[in-house]
Amino acid sequence: MNNKTKLIVSHAPFWHDGDSICKMNLHIMLAAVPAVIFGIVQFGMPALGVILLAVSCSMFFELIMNFATKRSLSIGDFDAALLGLLFGMMLPATTPWWVVVTGTLVIIVLGKQIYGGLGANPFNPVIVGIAILIISWPGYFDVDLALLNYDFNFKALAPLAALKHQGVSAVDLFTIKGLFLGQQVGAIGSTFGLGLVLGGIFLIIKGYIRWEITISYIAGVIVTALIFKMSNSQNFAGPMFHLFSGYTLIGAIFLANENSSSPVNFIPMLIYGFLGGFLVILIRNIGAYPDGTVFAILLINLVNPLIDRIRPKALGRGVTNA
Repeated sequence: MNNKTKLIVSHAPFWHDGDSICKMNLHIMLAAVPAVIFGIVQFGMPALGVILLAVSCSMFFELIMNFATKRSLSIGDFDAALLGLLFGMMLPATTPWWVVVTGTLVIIVLGKQIYGGLGANPFNPVIVGIAILIISWPGYFDVDLALLNYDFNFKALAPLAALKHQGVSAVDLFTIKGLFLGQQVGAIGSTFGLGLVLGGIFLIIKGYIRWEITISYIAGVIVTALIFKMSNSQNFAGPMFHLFSGYTLIGAIFLANENSSSPVNFIPMLIYGFLGGFLVILIRNIGAYPDGTVFAILLINLVNPLIDRIRPKALGRGVTNA
């Protein structure tokens, strides 16, 4: 009998750079630390309590779902912890415990595990949880009311809510520098623009998020806000006001880039990101919600499979032989 060499065939990727899901999630959590620490310093122990409860509940529900679905334990990859951290960052410091628990339950069960777990979710699980909470209990996301009893050393208003209720004159209550440095009322981890930008740069350099999505998302916000501003400067705020207020930066850096719900090809990533930024401003300026980030990302997640099919023709495709 002839000796035949046996070849082991496996699917791509064939090279491994030493990274892992666990390592990636830990780096993303590390990138969020400056914004989280600032939020805890600004809003005090209630903010720390919300963050810790969100992270622990996410990991607990992940563990329960692992047992319920008879899958291998996955809390060791820190994906549930990351989802809980991002969710906590998007909540006001005074959010009731039961809202936090309900939100994390929705994130893990409806946003992630119901589709098969890590990598199978068509929507960003955090966005699913936040969207359901905003629709169900919008009063808990009115940060002006929620943080009414806090004693801040600056004008204690949520920029986007002020813009929605008071008109463009509310812009004069804030400075771009102040917004960038966190002198605004908002969710725990969304007010400190400098910290979010530093975290985003760190993740882009490390290769854990794609610059194409983040930059095009920001470009979509700036271009669309500028068009509105040029069309009617008396009714619409400028690009920098929108960029450094609300969930804009946390959306551009941490949410729109979620691996399972975003494109993998170059041109689709640019379209996806720009469309997200465009929808944010569209919802803010003519929609019912002060901050359109959550619903904008939900919509681009929805059309992501179609967008990701857009790609240049392969070299030589369409050429017919003479």
